Amino acid sequence: MDARRTTVRDMRRANRAVLLTRIWLDGPLSRQELGQSTALSLASVSNLVGEMIGEGLVEEAGSVESDGGRPRVLLRVRPGYGYLVGADVGETRIQVELFDLAMTALAKAEHPIDAAAPDPGEVVAHLLHGLTAVTEQAGVDPSAVLGFGVAVSGTVERTADAVVHAQTLGWAGVPLGAMLRAGTAIPVHVDNGAKTLGQAEMWFGAGRGARHAVVALVGSGVGAAVITDGVSYRGAHSSAGEWGHTTIAYGGRRCRCGNLGCLEAYVGAAAILERYRQANRGRPVAGDDEESALGELLRAETTTAAAVLDETVGYLGAGVANLVNLFNPERVVLGGWAGLALGERFLPRIREATARHALRQPYAQATIELCQLGPDAVAMGAATLPMTLLLRDGGVPRPGGNPARPAVSARSKPGPRAR
Repeated sequence: MDARRTTVRDMRRANRAVLLTRIWLDGPLSRQELGQSTALSLASVSNLVGEMIGEGLVEEAGSVESDGGRPRVLLRVRPGYGYLVGADVGETRIQVELFDLAMTALAKAEHPIDAAAPDPGEVVAHLLHGLTAVTEQAGVDPSAVLGFGVAVSGTVERTADAVVHAQTLGWAGVPLGAMLRAGTAIPVHVDNGAKTLGQAEMWFGAGRGARHAVVALVGSGVGAAVITDGVSYRGAHSSAGEWGHTTIAYGGRRCRCGNLGCLEAYVGAAAILERYRQANRGRPVAGDDEESALGELLRAETTTAAAVLDETVGYLGAGVANLVNLFNPERVVLGGWAGLALGERFLPRIREATARHALRQPYAQATIELCQLGPDAVAMGAATLPMTLLLRDGGVPRPGGNPARPAVSARSKPGPRAR
């Protein structure tokens, strides 16, 4: 009897998960559309949707005309049912953002990072301060926050402590998840920044509709999220996608990881600026930080700047060609703040460089596009980490879990819609 009750409960949870996921990703949708797309009976859809409306998780959002019948009521996830916080631990700054469940940005906090190898304790302090800052800015009760997603460089062990190994930061076995949980009661989720960018772009941006894709992140560092048949490929221990540390030039430039000839040593923002400084007889490009300096370099009209950027486009195209040859994606999405800056100026040339290095057939089967969500997409993707659990469980908390609770205090501020 117990086994049967468990089976029925699990089936109900699974059906709720299917419906909730469709409503959140593709809504507003009618009950009829949900039945057609999920193969659930209209009675089951109505029953389960009724439960979620009663819980305040789903709400009616207008109606549309139907063919010869009554208007169809549309459904969406209620934006104020809970809130999501995402953080991007970059190599020049920490950015924390708060979203409602419609992925509308409500508040943002930033803190610069000066050190090349930031102290993990200081990073945790900045993250927790940012978490407090965004909830206070938006007037959101912390109990209404479903979770705090944090995106970092390097490999993240998928354990309770979320241990981070980031060679370029000098982090070896940093239990970042445990350190954050010691400072907040809000559930914490940690993942690699390229993977959170990939999730955001696959759900809301340039990756939508693709089953096989690579989302490439180019900032100070370089990484990629590989999606195969709709699922993120992580490898044996979650380190898959370290595209920036594939060798592009045998015995080449020394990378920040310590190895020679890594792609990151040629197309990462710090490497581009250093290559320009060396080519310019030791004189660096003007700028207060990497982003402003790269912008100045892109605007420069000198022979040296043109030569460095031309070489960068060539290396980046060769790197993308490696992705095309290795994974045969239908789509490659170029993102990250430096990737966007380069792509907005040179995307046709990046495609041409890729074509020169890739095998003809897989290149012809792929498109190369720019990230649609902008430079904040890593933090947005981090914010979806707790949402993934809510969707997986159909909005039903597991024993010992942290159920989402409707916000008791929130001031909605206008923000950009993700979709």
